[in-house]
Amino acid sequence: MSIQAMSADGNLVTYTDRRRWLWSLSLFWPTMPVISCWLAASSGQVAWFWATLIVWYGLVPIVDHLLPTDASNPPPEVVPQLEADRYYRVLTYLTVPIHYFTLVYTAYIVGTQHLPWHAILGLALSVGVVNGLAINTGHELGHKKTRLERWLAKIVLAVVGYGHFLIEHNRGHHVDVATPSDPASAKMGQSIYSFASWEIRGAVRRAWATEKARLARSGRGPWTLDNEVLQPTLITVVLYGGLLAAFGWVMLPFLFLQAFWGWFGILTSANYVEHYGLLRQKLENGRYEPCQPHHSWNSNHIMSNLILFNLQRHSDHHANATRRYQSLRSFDNLPELPSGYPLMFAIALLPPLWFALMDSRVVAWAGGDFSRLNVLPEKRDCLIQRYAPRSEN
Repeated sequence: MSIQAMSADGNLVTYTDRRRWLWSLSLFWPTMPVISCWLAASSGQVAWFWATLIVWYGLVPIVDHLLPTDASNPPPEVVPQLEADRYYRVLTYLTVPIHYFTLVYTAYIVGTQHLPWHAILGLALSVGVVNGLAINTGHELGHKKTRLERWLAKIVLAVVGYGHFLIEHNRGHHVDVATPSDPASAKMGQSIYSFASWEIRGAVRRAWATEKARLARSGRGPWTLDNEVLQPTLITVVLYGGLLAAFGWVMLPFLFLQAFWGWFGILTSANYVEHYGLLRQKLENGRYEPCQPHHSWNSNHIMSNLILFNLQRHSDHHANATRRYQSLRSFDNLPELPSGYPLMFAIALLPPLWFALMDSRVVAWAGGDFSRLNVLPEKRDCLIQRYAPRSEN
């Protein structure tokens, strides 16, 4: 399907999205734990419950590196038509019930089958991976201006118990991104574990404080159904309470593990990777410069971008937050990740390996100028000494 538009100089511009139908992979991916349950049942091999993790952390990175990266962009003339195409937004809408189906179905399997602990662990972490990506769907929907999309964002965020993300991300992270005060922007020299203890608590606090302040401006307290943090939280309580009532106490470890891995294994990992070490400069008036594409790490790896609704083109997203995923752009001279998110998330779990891979890239991108970097204060002197240019004698 081609889109045509006239350029400013009167020439006809034609564009075909070569990935149009491949975006439907975003519908397939949330069903992976369900498919693994079917394969385990048909084969009698509970190892299948770990399949989603193997695909995410193993197969997807392999495909990412086998395929060439794609830095192509839609012509600006066709972007209004591309963004108006309902096909792309319907894909995001359809993922919402799929995430719920996957959680309920896998909860049914755990609650009604006599599974060994390692099978439950594998399935819970697998559901955590795909429901962590429900936060990604909520991220895409939550930046849009329609009432429907914002409510769908709240509904899908509830599946993993991360309903405060909508407020925290849009009105917190996007304001403070790539600054030392942002709990969702990792500092150079900071491990993911140190970052997580700061980011997870900071996100909850900032979301609640932001929404409390909004309601106070209209003379209301925070304990109201108009509170956009409480709305998805109540959905989570009803959902998880229903699963607990239906399938018993075994749901407690299952629901906790899948939510934990969705929070830490996916969202915290994404926040850690996306802005690691990058810094907006403070202006003379005391404010930070506007967020630019170079304040986010970018990746044009195809397979992971198809699964993630182009989230890895994070540079354009932060510069143009309402732009829809199908029209996000890549730019020249951006900080580029060496791989897609799945492999980068895995590497981040091993801090020495992460630092060895990324710290030199951060310094190289800044041209060795540490004033352009967001560095963990207690490691600043050590890192400057390590990466300072060596004078020739």
